[in-house]
Amino acid sequence: MDLVAIEEIKRLKYRYFRTLDLKEWDEFGDCLAEDVTARYGTQAMKEPLHFDSRAAVVEYMSANLGPGIVTIHVANHPEIDVDGDTATGSWAFEDTVIVPDFQVTIRGGGYYRDEYRRDPDGRWRISGTRYERIYEAMTSLADTPSFQLIANRWDPSLAH
Repeated sequence: MDLVAIEEIKRLKYRYFRTLDLKEWDEFGDCLAEDVTARYGTQAMKEPLHFDSRAAVVEYMSANLGPGIVTIHVANHPEIDVDGDTATGSWAFEDTVIVPDFQVTIRGGGYYRDEYRRDPDGRWRISGTRYERIYEAMTSLADTPSFQLIANRWDPSLAH
């Protein structure tokens, strides 16, 4: 078992989520292979999203998860199998998306299935990613009168 590669892949997936949530688009893009295949989609989006390049994924995420949307992703329970310079992995995840402008919160969870490749520069990157939702729930914040967003790094009036 290649424990060094497994640890590098864990750090890669954690970096993928961190840079997505912090909207660090250059570093987020560097987590992905140039020719990544990405299959995303939720009930809230109404239709699946399919991308076949790093540029397409980064363009979509940066355009649709800008400062008006707050996200947090948590991944656990990695199961990673390494075969030379390629690997596969499964991750349990939970995510929360808060959209203050539309007064909605979306929470969900499921399992990612990833493929990884060690690129010629020696770094592991995600070459394929998709997930299956276990659940997704949407709450109207208008229906929750006590809800207050008291900290939001993307809203200068709430940032600390």
